[in-house]
Amino acid sequence: MSIKICADTTCDLPEHLLRRWNIDTIPLYVIKNGEAFRDNVDITTADIFAHVAAGGALCSTSAVSEADYKAFFKQQLQTCDGVVHVTISSDMSACYQNACRAARRVGNVRVVDSRNLSVGEGLIVLKGARMAAEGDHTLDEIADAMEALIPKVDCSFVIDKLDYLRKGGRCSPLAALGANVLGLKPCIAVRDGAMLVEKKYRGKFDKVLLSYVEDRLKDDTIDPSFLFVVHTTLNDGVYESVVEKCAAVRSFGEVEEADAGCTIACHCGPNTLGVIYLHK
Repeated sequence: MSIKICADTTCDLPEHLLRRWNIDTIPLYVIKNGEAFRDNVDITTADIFAHVAAGGALCSTSAVSEADYKAFFKQQLQTCDGVVHVTISSDMSACYQNACRAARRVGNVRVVDSRNLSVGEGLIVLKGARMAAEGDHTLDEIADAMEALIPKVDCSFVIDKLDYLRKGGRCSPLAALGANVLGLKPCIAVRDGAMLVEKKYRGKFDKVLLSYVEDRLKDDTIDPSFLFVVHTTLNDGVYESVVEKCAAVRSFGEVEEADAGCTIACHCGPNTLGVIYLHK
């Protein structure tokens, strides 16, 4: 049985990995000035940041529609026998519900709720893609293995300033002002499919990131085979210093850089970075 693994663009997997593992993605929508743009097709994170920096209103995101999923699944099934599609957490978007409805109409499609976002979702996608490439697994076997991996994903990120969260109504202006004045940088982690503030750091962003990396990577239960470092726009040299710190704290077989897509950009803004990995 020929099986194709697909995902929402929220998986943030680098283009070379999408090509290597034959993964297709379907875009969510970014709403800018009341107009809908397809994530990473009609609009990029750089476009969002430039728009806001010029005084424009904060952009928002919208789920993939059932009709879009239906057309996408039908297109995929023209070249394969079955599809396993991975969505952003159902607690963060209606994508999972819409994809499930479309899958029931189309048939031969299994939908997996990643319970995550960004490359936290991407790690689940890669698991399925590797199994699909082996060519000897059923739809249910692949989907079940992907779902079993979900509790092992560790996804978190640090935000430099709360301006985007404040503009998006996710924290009060007073809280944002206080955090910015005090130099507080929240570490947001994904737990049980939702985002929560797990820790607050204080200081300059580049220094905070080094403390964050040390805190996250000292856990002995971490699978050392693979690490993602995902980020929005950063100041020069910040990414390199984070990677050096990662190597100093723990040795990984492979470290992969990923650009955070429009979903994280809309809510977190520039200077956002996370280390994402699996537990054993």
